[in-house]
Amino acid sequence: MTESFHRSGEYENPYEGQQQAPVNPEWPPPPAYAPAHAPHPKKRGRGPLALIAAVAIVAAAIGGGTAYGIQELTGNDTVASSSTSTNVVPSSQKGTVAGVAKAVSPSIVEISANSNAGSSTGSGVIITSGGEIVTNNHVVAGASQIKATTSDGKSYTAKVVGTDSKKDLALIKLENASGLKAATLGDSAGIQVGDQVVAIGSPEGLSGTVTSGIISALDRDVTVPTEEDQGQGQQWGQGQGQGDQWPFEFGGRQFNGDTGNDTTTYKALQTDASLNPGNSGGALIDMNGNIIGINSAMYSPTSQASSSSDAGSVGLGFAIPINTVKADLAKLRAGSTD
Repeated sequence: MTESFHRSGEYENPYEGQQQAPVNPEWPPPPAYAPAHAPHPKKRGRGPLALIAAVAIVAAAIGGGTAYGIQELTGNDTVASSSTSTNVVPSSQKGTVAGVAKAVSPSIVEISANSNAGSSTGSGVIITSGGEIVTNNHVVAGASQIKATTSDGKSYTAKVVGTDSKKDLALIKLENASGLKAATLGDSAGIQVGDQVVAIGSPEGLSGTVTSGIISALDRDVTVPTEEDQGQGQQWGQGQGQGDQWPFEFGGRQFNGDTGNDTTTYKALQTDASLNPGNSGGALIDMNGNIIGINSAMYSPTSQASSSSDAGSVGLGFAIPINTVKADLAKLRAGSTD
């Protein structure tokens, strides 16, 4: 894994009048209603027909398709979710790394976690204005104290809400936070090899670092240690003399060290965007500014005996698809400790 370990306009609706199934059954749109200014057609069904007219539809910037933004109200916070690719980046900077960085950086935090083994640094993605943050489980596993710092330098104490070690995911919540800029969760099912992406995180504690690249492969079966092994010095970085890097396994071979006996495997997006220790839990983003993955692992060519200062990205990074995250949110919010 990749955390650092330290010592111490309007659009005409072509489907109006047709029965439409929800685009993503896991993320249902809000209740149907008819716009106040809508004309009265001769024949109009109720329910889903009025729903489509109530949702703003925009043209996707990549692939020439169409998309629309949908939201799910959960608890006291709202998660912004895109069925395909909502334009989060201003039109004047559409398709540029600078535009993506400007639009999404306020939604990425640096996470510092303290435990009996020392302190580690990772990243996280704000998903609600009230301070819900998605990160990797290995970033916060075993932590007795968690602090998150936003892009404007404000620091918050955070508590773990739920964890899922089998998917290497965790949900934390900032205390006394409000008015934060939530990221828009995209749709990783539409990602293709060759799509341009941007990664934002805090490698080696350098918060707000932006890198870019492409999706280089899909559905990689990446195997990593679960929480039971995460307290045994198998984390990225030096940390109290421990030089072990975060190990993972692919294709029957182990990289960056021994994965141990208790492991989990997930389907990952592979990217050549530069990921380094500390990028864990940060965002992999499409060129419209939608989060399509949570960065979780990288390959480093250094040996187990080398110090983490010698480690570096060689263009082999892995991210948990955002659809996996969305499918797991209800479980995390319910306080899962799997």
